[in-house]
Amino acid sequence: MEQEQFGLTQEHLMVVEAAKGMAKKLGPKMDLFNKMIFEEQRFPEEIWKEMGNAGILGAMIPEEYGGTGVGLLAMALALETLSMEGVSASLFAVLTTMDTMAILKGGSEEQKQAWLPKIASGDIKMAFAITEPDAGTNSFRMKTFAKRDGDVYRLNGQKAWITGFDVADHAIIVARTMTLEELKRQGLPKSYGMGLFIVDTKAKGITMNEMNTMGIEGFKQFQLYFDDVEVPVDNRVGEEHMGAMVLFHALNPERILAAAICVGMSEFALRKAVAYALERKVWSDAPIGAYQGVQHPLAHVKAMQEAVRLLTYKAAWAFDKGLPPAETGGYSNMAKLLASELAVDAVDRAIQTHGGNGFVTDYQLIRMWAPARLLKTAPINNEMAMNFIAEHVLGLPKSY
Repeated sequence: MEQEQFGLTQEHLMVVEAAKGMAKKLGPKMDLFNKMIFEEQRFPEEIWKEMGNAGILGAMIPEEYGGTGVGLLAMALALETLSMEGVSASLFAVLTTMDTMAILKGGSEEQKQAWLPKIASGDIKMAFAITEPDAGTNSFRMKTFAKRDGDVYRLNGQKAWITGFDVADHAIIVARTMTLEELKRQGLPKSYGMGLFIVDTKAKGITMNEMNTMGIEGFKQFQLYFDDVEVPVDNRVGEEHMGAMVLFHALNPERILAAAICVGMSEFALRKAVAYALERKVWSDAPIGAYQGVQHPLAHVKAMQEAVRLLTYKAAWAFDKGLPPAETGGYSNMAKLLASELAVDAVDRAIQTHGGNGFVTDYQLIRMWAPARLLKTAPINNEMAMNFIAEHVLGLPKSY
């Protein structure tokens, strides 16, 4: 039987045009927005609302819950387009998609009705808190614990590198509901005994400590401390102790959208570099773009960009088509790995093309360096992406 092939539909192209229209509308304000984003670490509320108005935040949400239901490929196209047009889409949109997928795949009907329409419209922002100081990539080692106490859970523990918690209305907190020691005694897998909980970011017992980090455009990151925070049982997403199953639905979209943002960043940097290379003259009347030393690195970025773009689209398409998680996971990890390397290379070559001007903030390139470099480490580091590819795609032994 011939394998179904992927491609862009008219609906996908309409999403791209909507994102371009949004970028054009916001264009006259981008200098002000960039000041807010890069100097003040404030994400402009207007950008968020416009993403809601354009249907971008609701791309993964079915129409019955207020979304457009156009799928992950459409969402990836939108974030790529915004990034290439210089409108910072930020990883916060990726985090919101993780919340969306958790609620959509594991939530009750009441939770879907309560949260998804507000996410789609942009009326609420949601953060996602999983990482801990002593349990980064290996989330199963987390110590944050949610203990059942009648109709509530009592949440205690710590999280770190949590983005935008100060501006989010709610967050999904990932916590253990059974300790690793208890699982070992009962002979249960380490993936058991986890829970996802929708928590009000202003709830009593939560303390935020700002972290002095770079790379998250327009948002701050925090260490969070939970001291007996009460969470209603109705705010648990998924069955008791089965949160890991819900979590897995959010991981592939996270990596694919990160890849899409990287592809968009590479195009933004490449356009800047080409335009500058065509007008900058140093040794003669010929622009520096006439020299192979300038041309070849940019040509290589372009060739890699086309390959990575297609891989990212295929990963999103595979998710939308419901291909087996292992297959989708292979595509998503490969896309995230190569896209993050592409983004760093593209920004680096654009800076080199600009020479000293590459370090002038008005050109926007040096401001892109930290966000591009971040994406080699987050949302999963590239070494773990290669571990997945080696084990689950190539069939090699597990190496960690």
